[in-house]
Amino acid sequence: MWFRVDNRLIHGQVIEGWMPYTGARNLVVVNDELAEDDLRQQIMTLAVSRHIQVHFVHLADLGDILAKCGPDTFVLFENCQDVGAAARNGVHFPVLNIGNIHYSEGRHQLYPHVALSDSDIEMLRELVRVQHTELDFRAVPSEKMRPPHVQLF
Repeated sequence: MWFRVDNRLIHGQVIEGWMPYTGARNLVVVNDELAEDDLRQQIMTLAVSRHIQVHFVHLADLGDILAKCGPDTFVLFENCQDVGAAARNGVHFPVLNIGNIHYSEGRHQLYPHVALSDSDIEMLRELVRVQHTELDFRAVPSEKMRPPHVQLF
């Protein structure tokens, strides 16, 4: 099972890079707003192979869908806050890939593709401390795995 934070959700890097890399047959997009938007779901699903089962789920339903899908699942979150909520709801994150979080005011640019807020950093620190989560800061699988930014973690 692979967990990724990417504010773009389904896009080329996920479909062409991460899905083959992980061998996942299920793609779970955890986003309350998107779980209610059939049109956006249809548009996003157009990019996905028919061999991949796509699930758009509410955060509260994540545990149930993970139990149904099993280990060959790729889980996408739009932001770190939803990852924190999932962890508080009992989801365990052995590894969390931080793939893309755009810069905005109040965020620290850690890597070219990752800018985190203070609350993002605190939540990730908590995951590392409590769940012993390994943080993986890569945009694509072919990149060398980057360790957490020393000054912040």
